[in-house]
Amino acid sequence: MSKVNLDKIDSQYYDVLREIGNIGAGNATTALAQLLNMKLDMRVPKVDLVEFNKLAETVCGEEEIVVGIYLFLEEDVKGSMMFLLEEASAHALVNHLMGREVGYSQPFNEMDFSALQEIGNIITGAYLSSLSGLTGLFINASVPYMTLDMAGAILSVPAIEFGRLGDKALLIETEFGDDIEINGYFILIPDMESYDVILSSLGL
Repeated sequence: MSKVNLDKIDSQYYDVLREIGNIGAGNATTALAQLLNMKLDMRVPKVDLVEFNKLAETVCGEEEIVVGIYLFLEEDVKGSMMFLLEEASAHALVNHLMGREVGYSQPFNEMDFSALQEIGNIITGAYLSSLSGLTGLFINASVPYMTLDMAGAILSVPAIEFGRLGDKALLIETEFGDDIEINGYFILIPDMESYDVILSSLGL
């Protein structure tokens, strides 16, 4: 049984979880800037432990259309991770990659989805690489699944899959941009034993 109670987590543990979110988001921002070949400045991310049934409303509203990248975590850390992009931010990223005019907003085509898949691969890979480097743990991620849907529908997947293991996820809301504004959300959902493993690896 896990030694961590997410309902009664103390300030020291919470500060560590916040720092994990900060470092992961910073690493992902650097990777995205390299992909786009442009300067990106990351705002200080908002990091919080959020109940599954409140994730959608906390992110952007259940009916908001978002692009979701979802993957499973295995080995030392088990669970799942999601990266959500608001639709406008996803269009801005793809338009920049494709050399389109700012404001182009036609429905995503197959090439756009392929570009978003690659963006998701790079961002989530950078985040997990920083987590692995910080903790010294081996984290193996599945091939990411990508979808375009309402936030409520997308976020029902981890709620169903991992709700029996715990009722909260680590939500990292990140704004980054320079020429373009991008709003993204990392959602890390370790199982309860993996919280122990992560915190123990950091000497807690």
